[in-house]
Amino acid sequence: MYLLVQAHEYHKHRDLLEQSFRLRKKVFADKLGWDVSVSGSRERDRYDDLHPAYLLWCDEEKERLFGSVRLMPTTGPTLLYDVFRDTFSDACDLVAPGIWEGTRMCIDEQAITPDMRPDRAFCLLLLALCEVALDSGIHTMISNYEPHMRRVYQKAGAELDELGRSDGYGRFPVCCGAFEVSNRVLAAMREKLKVGDRLYRRPAFPTRATPDPARISA
Repeated sequence: MYLLVQAHEYHKHRDLLEQSFRLRKKVFADKLGWDVSVSGSRERDRYDDLHPAYLLWCDEEKERLFGSVRLMPTTGPTLLYDVFRDTFSDACDLVAPGIWEGTRMCIDEQAITPDMRPDRAFCLLLLALCEVALDSGIHTMISNYEPHMRRVYQKAGAELDELGRSDGYGRFPVCCGAFEVSNRVLAAMREKLKVGDRLYRRPAFPTRATPDPARISA
């Protein structure tokens, strides 16, 4: 299942969030060798203190994490502007309520089922992200990525415009991409990935009891 965890619900999903920080350390620090903030077995930076939303992919019991991505509005501090500013030109205005940044997207390859390839798992998380963004009124997702990731995005059916790229961040150039969020793109992704049903289901609001008119007038 896919959960969108916002700040007021952190306490409900502490264990899953803790697994997410540990997974980020294994992926971005240990495997990729990125210069990220590591403390013990966790990777967590100052942007996690700004109450971002997290899209978490987990089992139905909400006990085992499969993957996660951090979501932040571009109207506040972002890695995009604070760290990767050289990856897009001054002509690009990427600050708007409908434009959000997606960062730290990762999959736990040991946790997913053996018959699912990691690239397939990544594509499904992208599809769920598109559903969440569309439900939340987001029209554009911005992400920084290494060039080889473009093949994975294309495999998922996602549509993106590369706004620029820059060297100097690591072994590979870092690109900045703008991903369209729309019903058209969502339909194309579902067709490409052969997924018929929604992956993310927005939690229903609690049903309020309707007052009995007879009791009110009595």
